[in-house]
Amino acid sequence: MARIIVIGGTGYAGGHIAAEAASRGYDVVAVSRKEPSERIEGVTYAQGDALDPASLADTFSGADVVVSAISPRGDMTDLGLDVVRGLVTALTGSATRLGVVGGAMGSLSAPGGPRLWDLGVPEEYRHEAKFGMDSLEILQETPDDLDWFYVHPPKEFGAWVPGERTGAYRDGGEVFVEDADGKSYICGADYAVAFVDEIERGAHRRQRFTVGY
Repeated sequence: MARIIVIGGTGYAGGHIAAEAASRGYDVVAVSRKEPSERIEGVTYAQGDALDPASLADTFSGADVVVSAISPRGDMTDLGLDVVRGLVTALTGSATRLGVVGGAMGSLSAPGGPRLWDLGVPEEYRHEAKFGMDSLEILQETPDDLDWFYVHPPKEFGAWVPGERTGAYRDGGEVFVEDADGKSYICGADYAVAFVDEIERGAHRRQRFTVGY
């Protein structure tokens, strides 16, 4: 049974990933700096500081996958990239795979580009969008002995657009996914299905990919 560590496992994306992985029988540990207000059945919770990966060495021990599901908000507004860099340093050269919850704006608008970012992003979303793109760049510059993957959500993704798990999604490669009506959306539970499917299948090694309905 694979051991999966979810950094930010009490947040929106991280919580859904932890729940999906636990429902499939994986050994899941959700790491956060605070006690969760609600607990998911089958998930073990641990307190730790993702800014200090060395302090999580015992938690990481024996992990098959470490998931970074942090958001650059609140007291992490300007520290998110430090977490990504720390995880890269801690896991490079190990047998542990790194999975990263990405952002939509770094995905391509069409094959060959441009990125959604290049088409314009409202000021209030630029910081988080830039964090997602910078995180991807950090991964792409890592040595070959770090096995990573990065999953772009569609344009609409978050607690403000909830939905019910269907188990369905589409993989758009590097191009953002939208449906026949031009809606680019996925609920948290189905994003988690795609994420855990990648953990199981390993179809995108050292690659990014987009998901949506």
